[in-house]
Parts: sequence; structure tokens; C-alpha cells
Amino acid sequence: MVATLQLNDVGVRYGRQNVLSGITTPLLKGGEVTAVIGPNAAGKSSLFRRIAGLLGGPGHISIGGANETSLSGVCYMPQDTSVNTVLTVFESILLARKQGATSRVRDQDLEAVESTLASVRIESIAFKNLCELSGGQRQLVSLAQTLAREPKILLLDEPTSALDLHRQVEVLALIRALSTKQQICVVLAIHDLNQVLRVADRVMVIDAGTMVSCGPVEAVITPALLRDIYKVDGRIERCSRLCSQVIIDGPIVDHA
Repeated sequence: MVATLQLNDVGVRYGRQNVLSGITTPLLKGGEVTAVIGPNAAGKSSLFRRIAGLLGGPGHISIGGANETSLSGVCYMPQDTSVNTVLTVFESILLARKQGATSRVRDQDLEAVESTLASVRIESIAFKNLCELSGGQRQLVSLAQTLAREPKILLLDEPTSALDLHRQVEVLALIRALSTKQQICVVLAIHDLNQVLRVADRVMVIDAGTMVSCGPVEAVITPALLRDIYKVDGRIERCSRLCSQVIIDGPIVDHA
């Protein structure tokens, strides 16, 4: 069965303050990548935490046809990947895989960890302690921990923010390939619109705690979006998924 995710009038409230409201999406399916974009402090991280069950709020989240009380198969990678534990990379990925399961480690668990290390290309740091890693390395380990749990719905909050350009392209290509091959429903927050053009099937735009639009990439990422949401003038040159790009001419200056 292909994993599905759908939000209906979902919100998040901190005390008396609404930080998200009225988030409703079409049916998001396995094999597709949905990029969540918008300015800083728009509410993207709160949305991810709400879907992952870490925050409460109004509305309904349907996962694979079930209600939000069943979060089996939902794996969430937060933006903050800081650590305060003494574990090796290998141990941390194994621990993540065994989360909520029996403590007995099987041969297939070890093989899955080794396979995940290879797919993210971090075999060389497998037996380093987490506290010895750079920010970019910690981010890759966090991704490996999430993938090792064999997600059906994968929530990634800024998964490439600490990576250099080469690693960004590499990781996003891996995510795209895994989504297609394993029919994972991927939802990721990302700032780089050019990377969105490369990896996403659908784009959800969040601004000031509400959803501005949600649809196919070519319908959402437009000069109007650049003006209205990002306050810049620009254009989109489309060729194919791998070579389309956003060209920014400059910021919009308010002379009032």
C-alpha cells in the first residue's frame, strides 16, 4: 500500500497565539517529494512538528487513511542536529533504527545500518564519536538515523542547511531516488528555490502561519511568488527538472 499524508485545517497554537492555522493539502503520496518553502519564521518547523505528533493543535492529519493517533512509519528529522551523548555514529544509527522495537539486535539491523552509512556516504566516520563531528557531518548522521528507520512518510526540516553545495546536490538526489524507489512520501523544508526546482514534485508555500499555495512546482514557483513572498524581482528559466533555475534581478525596494 502506498503511503499517503493529508492535512485538513491543521493549526498550531502556543498559548493564546496561533502560529499556524488552516493548513489544508491535497493527498500527498508515496513516490512524491513535496517542498515546503517560505520566509524565516513563517511556521514551517512548527508544521513539521505538528505532523510528527510533537505538537498539538486543531485540525486533522490523515496518514495512510488512518487518523493522526497512528504515526507508525512517520519519521522526522529536525533542523537542530546538535548532540549531547557519547555514542559512535554507527551506534547512534543502530539506536535510531531500534527505536520503539525490541532491544535485540539482529543481523539485518546491522546490515541495514551498514547500507544506510553507504547510501549517505559516511562510512569513513562510522566509528567516530558524535561529539567529534562537524555540523555538516552531524546533519548527514541525522539523515542516516532517519533513513535507517525505513520511513513511509519522511519529514525533513532543512536537511541540507549545513552542507556544502556538492553534498546538498548529492543528498537531495539520494532523497529523490529513495522516494521513487521505495515509494516514500517525502516532505522537506528548504530555502534554495533552485534545489526545489531540481527535486520537488509539489511545492507548499507557508507565510505568516498560513498556506499561501500548494501545487505543482511549475504552477507555484513564479515571478509573482518571488515578488509577493520573497520581495525580489526575478524570473524562472525552465528547461527540464535538472536545469531549470530561478534568476534573481534584485530586491524590491519600497520607496514609500
